[in-house]
Amino acid sequence: MKYFFFSWLAVFVGSWIVYVEYSSYTELCRGQDCKNSICDKYRKGVIDGSACSSLCKKDTLYLGKCFTAKPNSQVYSGSWGDLEGVIKCQMEEAPHYDLGSEMEPRKETVAFNKPTKGTSAKVGDQPNLADLATQVLSITDANKDGHISLPEARSTWALLQLNEFLLALVLQDREHTPKLLGFCGDLYVMEKVPYSPLYGINLPWVIEVWIPAGLRRSMDQWFTPSWPHKAKISIGLLELVEDVFHGTFGSFLMCDVSATSFGYNDRHDLKVMDARYIVPEAIFQENMRQKRCDVDEDCLLGADCLTSCDLTKHRCTPEVTRPNLAKSCEALKDYILRGAPSDIREELEKQLYACIALKGSVEQMEIEHSLILNNLKTLLWKKISHTKDS
Repeated sequence: MKYFFFSWLAVFVGSWIVYVEYSSYTELCRGQDCKNSICDKYRKGVIDGSACSSLCKKDTLYLGKCFTAKPNSQVYSGSWGDLEGVIKCQMEEAPHYDLGSEMEPRKETVAFNKPTKGTSAKVGDQPNLADLATQVLSITDANKDGHISLPEARSTWALLQLNEFLLALVLQDREHTPKLLGFCGDLYVMEKVPYSPLYGINLPWVIEVWIPAGLRRSMDQWFTPSWPHKAKISIGLLELVEDVFHGTFGSFLMCDVSATSFGYNDRHDLKVMDARYIVPEAIFQENMRQKRCDVDEDCLLGADCLTSCDLTKHRCTPEVTRPNLAKSCEALKDYILRGAPSDIREELEKQLYACIALKGSVEQMEIEHSLILNNLKTLLWKKISHTKDS
């Protein structure tokens, strides 16, 4: 009787979890609502963009399967004529995760209004504003008529408030971010990345909830490319760290360096899959100075950007405790050491642990930071440069 009771209880609890998760997922996945909202504003002349006509008039831009649904955004597979892409839609009445004064989700409406005088999309302390303005204007002129309409400007302004879009714009001449294919309002279409996450497998959430964390980490390492391909992908992540540190448009902090944030293409080039937590350092620091705290854990953004709490002022300090490189090396450690050639494994492990041990801001240890990064890239590249996998 006891066995029967616990079996029934397990089935009941499992069924309840499935029901709650499924109902939440279906409630958030509202592709038709997203399309209707965007197209209604397009028809009223509020917004415009390179994807508006295809989405709302020609019906050649299709929202397919919803594979990520969160209160603030939805991600769909999609097709645009002969192109396959990923469509990202921000829902107006949903909370948007941004760098607000308290760095918490806040309920707001996407601003398609004219920006307040003097407002700017701040990237860094010393960005090359002329070049950035040129890039912004080039994508804003969606119909390429040499003029920028108010609806086009409204769409671009709304998109510039999104970290992911801003990073794609800043790094559009690099290979680490998917190409922007088009936009309409704050809906935008990105190039499809064939393989994600960076390692491991995507399991249905119904199965995922029953797998212990330790077993899940082991399973992830079973499903990875060959070691030379992993080395090339790892070099790509190290190059991304270089790109976002003191780049043309300022410095960025990587606040979620996890496998799910990255993927790769058929040539094993690393691609950023989720850039919501790659944030401008200047904005991060400005908001951290204003954030109230009682313990260090109150000064955390994402999974990886932690500062310390100044208990004399009960305010967060602005400097992160670990640089981007240390967090990236920690994410790569198990990935790149598994299956590593015996002749470099010991040296590779030594360099990775030296990298993981980096502390403080990059400005305080810039020479050491650059030396470790270049040594890792050189070690990996020398091992694969003579192979077809490179």
